Amino acid sequence: MPEAATHSRTLPLADGAIELQWAELTHTGRRREVNQDAVLARYPLFVVADGMGGHIGGEIASSSTIARLESMVGKGEVSPKNIEKALSKAVGDIASHPEATDDGTGTTVTGVYLDTSTAEPTWVTLNIGDSRVYLFRDGGLAQVTTDHSVVQELIAAGRLSPEEAENHPYGNVITRAVGPSDGVAPDYVRLEVVDGDRFVICSDGLTKELTDYGILHFLLQHDDPAAAAAAMLDAALENGGRDNITIIVLNVHRTGSSPTVD
Repeated sequence: MPEAATHSRTLPLADGAIELQWAELTHTGRRREVNQDAVLARYPLFVVADGMGGHIGGEIASSSTIARLESMVGKGEVSPKNIEKALSKAVGDIASHPEATDDGTGTTVTGVYLDTSTAEPTWVTLNIGDSRVYLFRDGGLAQVTTDHSVVQELIAAGRLSPEEAENHPYGNVITRAVGPSDGVAPDYVRLEVVDGDRFVICSDGLTKELTDYGILHFLLQHDDPAAAAAAMLDAALENGGRDNITIIVLNVHRTGSSPTVD
């Protein structure tokens, strides 16, 4: 079983500071032979990529995408423009393995980064595919990202209920991915930096096995990110572990003035 460790980073502000704590875990699960998930948890960017296609095609897609994003972080500013440049390079990387990739190869890219380019820092979520970013705030949990999937489109059109979606035969079919021939831009959502917020970034290997209430339960039980992530992973494996499972838990503590949230 992989071990999670909690990392921390403090960002000084004019009237206080933003203190971050995070932990990440990835696991092959109980039914898959290969882990096609990849994860990046390096300030200021926290991302999960869930690969698909062939025995190693998905692994190539997710690892190439994470490598390009990590290189971008190392060079400095994280921004939508630079994220999309990195993803464009990842498309080329994936296509450079024709022996292992095809039109069915691709990866989700989902996460959040802290934008400090303006006077008031903000969070920005990014999403391609059906991995998810959840926000825990004021005792409740909300999904911030919107799945790019056939099932989500059916729900949005009123043709399927969320309950019916849980066991739908097209539950694994996504409508947007980073692949060998697809240059796609993520959806972005900007959020205020509020003291006490917690993020969960995860592949669908977690959400197949745990409901939103289950994720909330383990956040409420465990303040420490490593402990929360480990508890979620254990529960997902107990519930079947049908897919690769990747989890990032990120805690936000802000001192000084904080935006007022209605």
